[in-house]
Amino acid sequence: MIKFNVPPFTGKEQEYVIEAINSQKLCGDGEFSRRCQGWFEERFSFKKTLLTPSCTHALEMAALLLDVGPEDEVILPSFTFVSTANAFVLRGASIVYVDICPKTMNINPEMIEAAITDKTKAIVVVHYGGVACDMDRIMVLAEEKGVYVVEDAAQAMMCSYKGKFLGGIGHLAAFSFHETKNYTSGGEGGLLVINDDRFIERSEIIREKGTNRKQFFRGQVDKYTWVDIGSSYLPSELQAAFLLAQLESADEINDNRLNIWKGYYSSLERLQESGLLELPLIPEGCAHNAHLFYLKLEDMEQRSNFIQFMASNNITTPFHYVPLHSSPAGSRFGRFHGVDRFTTSESNRLVRLPMYFGLRQEDLETVVDSVGHFFNS
Repeated sequence: MIKFNVPPFTGKEQEYVIEAINSQKLCGDGEFSRRCQGWFEERFSFKKTLLTPSCTHALEMAALLLDVGPEDEVILPSFTFVSTANAFVLRGASIVYVDICPKTMNINPEMIEAAITDKTKAIVVVHYGGVACDMDRIMVLAEEKGVYVVEDAAQAMMCSYKGKFLGGIGHLAAFSFHETKNYTSGGEGGLLVINDDRFIERSEIIREKGTNRKQFFRGQVDKYTWVDIGSSYLPSELQAAFLLAQLESADEINDNRLNIWKGYYSSLERLQESGLLELPLIPEGCAHNAHLFYLKLEDMEQRSNFIQFMASNNITTPFHYVPLHSSPAGSRFGRFHGVDRFTTSESNRLVRLPMYFGLRQEDLETVVDSVGHFFNS
């Protein structure tokens, strides 16, 4: 069976995890956490980064930092994972879904502008598959309207937009180190990026259960106490140790995945030229990380047949998000603004091919041959 995903492993993770265990410092913000955060701040020039137990937690922290509440609306795409919305629903906000651009599956800036009201607190953009949203237009719009931008960059580590690293453009951003992502901190993990100085001090407080504990450890206060709302948003040192090993091999992992992506594209391009399927589009100015390789087929029926056919050849090819606005909770906590012209129809066509660090060339060729056989049959 050719799996859809295999978590990345570089070989140094065990050494670092054992080193963390032997250090007898297992709770958060130890040496490995500091080294990971320092890596992100140096590599991508992010102002401030904080490791979290998951990307979901990083998004929840973003909602807390923005003081999102019951009177607020948050605009985001319906074609995304539930955590993108849940973080803000937990604060009582109403979700406003807008349509996507079919070529990238990313949020449509024109639809954002039409959905903004005096209740809009934030725009949450999702860089689908590590391909950037139209951040120039979105940031100009946000500034004109006085709203915040949160980048859900769960899939977008190592990606850029017009020379700027994703995660470093919006006011806040969140990355994921779940085992399905390009880099993992042992199965779960995340990172909050703070690009606005106004949020730096408070982010540390919220992450430490609402206390000024970080200031205490730095000698800025003589004792720490409860000063704000917050929760326990620190990952363990074991997660950080696992992640650090992967960060040290970040370029190797990225290059390997990009080569696999290019292999798929060059092998399947003839089917696109024949009008049998659509391949991913990478807009000019966007550098992606090969997080996904997807195909778009004619419709849901053909996609279902394709998934069954590939499974019969021992290849796992899952579809992706079911639009949030069509789910029971999604419709309860939000509304779709405007016409759903592309979100549902495009999501019904999309199917993903196996993609992971270390995918063997012979397995890639088997997948490609099976795709061809499906259309020939």
